[in-house]
Amino acid sequence: MSIKTLSALKKQSKKTFEKISTELDNMTKSSYNNDDDRFWQPTVDKHGNGFAIIRFLPAPQGEDVPVVRYYDHGFQGPTGQWYIEKSLTSIGKDDPVSETNSDLWNTGLESNKEIVRKRKRKVRYVSNIQVVKDSDNTENEGKVFLYRFGTKIFEKIKNAMHPEFEDEEPFNPYDFWDGAEFKLKIRKKDGFRNYDASEWGDKKPIADDDDEIQKIWDSEYSLGEFLDPSTYKTYDELKARLNKILGTNAGRSGDTVADAGETDDIDTSAMDSVEGDFEVDTSGLEDDDDTTAFFNELVKD
Repeated sequence: MSIKTLSALKKQSKKTFEKISTELDNMTKSSYNNDDDRFWQPTVDKHGNGFAIIRFLPAPQGEDVPVVRYYDHGFQGPTGQWYIEKSLTSIGKDDPVSETNSDLWNTGLESNKEIVRKRKRKVRYVSNIQVVKDSDNTENEGKVFLYRFGTKIFEKIKNAMHPEFEDEEPFNPYDFWDGAEFKLKIRKKDGFRNYDASEWGDKKPIADDDDEIQKIWDSEYSLGEFLDPSTYKTYDELKARLNKILGTNAGRSGDTVADAGETDDIDTSAMDSVEGDFEVDTSGLEDDDDTTAFFNELVKD
């Protein structure tokens, strides 16, 4: 990986815009840990509404892209136990849940398709951000965190770089100098968090001088771990876990409930939060996976 200086990053601002723009285009075509203090989450009130202002940050030093994408599964099996794991499809490998879903879907039975929709992989995006305003947790303001988000916010980023209307000027939300603050507006709609009202502020530098910007850049977290094969369980480990959750060892598509056995002690409150935060396309078996170019770009030196 090439190591950039802040001066070089500033000079390459336009080129970086074009590169990220291409990668977002390609991107369009696990395990949860609420105790990981690297991650920031917005706070919502008792009605499910919330507001915060954040600033998306460029790629960490020594890395090439400011956002990574991975897939995971989170569902409760007939045994009452939970399966909450990252999908090996994130790194281009076969995954036992995707295989089981394929077998169920291909039966053509609507009841099996409904099972697949509940177990379908979900898309996660991760970027570094600076929290600008967090009224419920003011101690977070000015700090750098990782932020995990879903399709709706990703589309806001993509639309900033490729506006729908001719009177809108494209810009790179990840740029230190020409980026913009993101006003995160959360509403509860049909039982889920909705981000449609979120919007971009005016384009401006993230700080008054480059010394301060350098400090922000130095504070970023690596994104490489989210696509590092060593952070994923093996196929056999996931298959064993899936069989336990389903209560069967009957093969890929076996869905017969055997002895429920012991129920894992899992805090499902994390799942409640995640399900509300992320969008799931239930129109078919799996998401269209046309992101080969993006993942190939990630592993280039």
